[in-house]
Amino acid sequence: MILTGDRGLTTAEAERRFESGQGNAAPTGSSRSLWEILAANVFTLFNGIVFAGFGVLLALGRWQDALFGLPALFNTVIGVVQEFNAKRTLDRLAVLNAPTARVLRDGVEVEISPERVVIGDLLVLRTGDQITADARVVESDHAGPSGLEIDESLLTGESDAIRKREGDEVLSGSSVVGGSGTAEVIRVGVDSYAAKLTVEARKFSMVRSELRGSIDRLLKWITWALAPMILIVANGQMQAQGGWEVAIESGGWREAVVGAVAAVIAMVPLGLVLVTSIAFAVSGVALAQRKVLIQELPAVEGLARVDALCLDKTGTLTTGEMVFDRALPLREVAGWERVLGHMGAAPDANGTARCLAEPFSGAALLADPEAIPFDSARKWSALVIGDDPVRLDADAAPAQSPVPGTWVLGAPEFVFRDAADERVAHALAEAGRLAEAGSRTLVLAHSPARPPAAERPELPAELVPVALLTFSERVRDDAAQTLSYFAEQGVDVRVISGDDPRTVAAVARSVGLECETGRDARTLPEDLDELGEILDRERVFGRVTPRQKLAMVHALQRRGHVVAMTGDGVNDALAIKEADLGIAMDTAAQATKAVARLVLLDGRFDRMPGVVAEGRRVIANIERVSMLFLTKTTYAFAIAVVFGLLAWSFPFLPRQLSITDGLTIGIPAFFLALMPNASRYRSGFLKRSLAFSIPAGLLVMLAIVGVQLWASRAGSFTQVELQSASTLTLAGIALWVLAVLARPVSPLRVLVVLAMYAGLALVWLIPLLRDFFQVTWLPADLGLFVLGTVVSGIVLVELLRAWHLRFTRRVDEVAVPAE
Repeated sequence: MILTGDRGLTTAEAERRFESGQGNAAPTGSSRSLWEILAANVFTLFNGIVFAGFGVLLALGRWQDALFGLPALFNTVIGVVQEFNAKRTLDRLAVLNAPTARVLRDGVEVEISPERVVIGDLLVLRTGDQITADARVVESDHAGPSGLEIDESLLTGESDAIRKREGDEVLSGSSVVGGSGTAEVIRVGVDSYAAKLTVEARKFSMVRSELRGSIDRLLKWITWALAPMILIVANGQMQAQGGWEVAIESGGWREAVVGAVAAVIAMVPLGLVLVTSIAFAVSGVALAQRKVLIQELPAVEGLARVDALCLDKTGTLTTGEMVFDRALPLREVAGWERVLGHMGAAPDANGTARCLAEPFSGAALLADPEAIPFDSARKWSALVIGDDPVRLDADAAPAQSPVPGTWVLGAPEFVFRDAADERVAHALAEAGRLAEAGSRTLVLAHSPARPPAAERPELPAELVPVALLTFSERVRDDAAQTLSYFAEQGVDVRVISGDDPRTVAAVARSVGLECETGRDARTLPEDLDELGEILDRERVFGRVTPRQKLAMVHALQRRGHVVAMTGDGVNDALAIKEADLGIAMDTAAQATKAVARLVLLDGRFDRMPGVVAEGRRVIANIERVSMLFLTKTTYAFAIAVVFGLLAWSFPFLPRQLSITDGLTIGIPAFFLALMPNASRYRSGFLKRSLAFSIPAGLLVMLAIVGVQLWASRAGSFTQVELQSASTLTLAGIALWVLAVLARPVSPLRVLVVLAMYAGLALVWLIPLLRDFFQVTWLPADLGLFVLGTVVSGIVLVELLRAWHLRFTRRVDEVAVPAE
């Protein structure tokens, strides 16, 4: 053990140790490095296929047909730029919200970044602090059975506070929930828990989700299908040129290769992953501009899925600022004002106790009493004053010294569990009346006895009520409007608090939540199934312990709910971590921020509707866009199989597919992915997408095959005319698929669809473009047949849409009871 003395290290010694590598440095940053971003966007299987085809066509001198490589390159650049911009925003915000460490240097308390903590530093620990390096307790401000109380729930999963005495180790990632003291750093950097917890919480990670899982599964299927498809297409194109030998001798293999490349490239849904990543990144930046930090970008999907929101009353519905109202004396016991003044001025006082410092500031502080700090599980704190005359500060008035014994301050029903005594019954009844009126009520009690010696603090015998203290919280101005929004959106709100359930219910009613009375969590069952049934019926809960908050999250999840949990206290951390979407307020303890997926940087509860709306916008738009890409993949596979097996020449040049891909998918997909969309999230993304995309793709394939069959029998048409007819047929039907998926109609969506139709018209109207893409005006009979085919295709797409709407409704109806 490195001895440092009670003044800590000198600044010079700390700097020397830091330079020698004994600092708490660890990999930081909230997102991937630039190299990781480049690798993820550039070195992909589909990029390999696309750029291989691009290289082959360039080698053949067909650069006009290699145009698909440029949009692929452009899309990759967009993906890198968008994600890098999101990374910079997240890194900047993460730095602003990084935890700090409090250490002694040259005997002076200073705050430094966690990275500057070195081995041998003396950490100054207070209630609410997150411990940033592994350390050994040197001194505790509370002697005897109290000591430091450390919440190691983030490490062990146990929410009970663990008492640490001199010589005990405290681990980084744990948090101080009671007491204060100093601890000497013994492990730093990658050797400590901080490197494993805090860094991981801020790291960019692709969260597993239904959306990403479905897309990954689709890409895996397509990857497996590509190899045999390449062989089928290559053989079919060579056979269409007269067979392998003839094609090689006559040079027809060049056209066969061009056709094969066109068929394979059409199968690759290259933009689907790209558009998904960009949608997440843009959403992350948009929320950051609204003072909402997303610590994991794909958590945006979680925003759309939430249907159960658990709110901590304090700091969420209320401002969290507690104000002392009044004291109601119940029994005259000398010195009670002085006891309250000391409790309010204690360095480890919680938010409620601190409110007592100012109204009782005239009372002198006691000198070195034995203190039992507040604990959220037992909901009381205490001062133990010995039998010797009470020593006061130098300026203290000698009168009204507190009576020796134990002074307890806490929730009335926790301090007095037995109401047999008439005075206790009267105090509890009065406390209940005040709580029902919306006041937070504490009781100050006294006992001449000391607390019994035990591992955990226990109440002494012979406690009598001395005074009732009332406090009030200011309800947030935006709380009622925000709760109304959630009700309209079908998100069930549950208010969960450690306060008296009557007080919590009064606050809930004041913001428009319907509840006659709150449920006392002490009466809740431990069985998760039974607890889930109660949570489905009731909405307001008081006297909730940290362990019960976690149990509530698990009970709701077991019943099929997607749960969001908000909070700001250290004891909220484990429930926030286990929730599907953990949300921390700006005032949250460092440990709570570290595990939350969202942090409301300005603490404004009215940000929540925008957060939920953003998530729903992203996932609904990605589902819409995925149907475009999967329709293209379906018809590309189908056309390749049919034309390959029939040994027909592929009906498009790669450059012509660039027209249809750009106008029917590529360009509109970027707009559609970023448009407003208030649709509620529904599970079954992959089933719904394939139920529309596969029939739509087969319709396009049948239309192309129909044009080829009619043209082969109706007359002699040039290859350019046949390719032009196929391009118009594909574009005409695919654009109507776009029009269907862009619904419901809005001016911006109509503008996007009309712009794509105009782009198609310009290709035929401008001679330069017409020559470049090798398309031509069609003979009248072929043109009329193409027009009739497109109109028929449009009618069938409309019928498909009507069937798909009924199909998705049936799927949703089946899914709801299953939840």
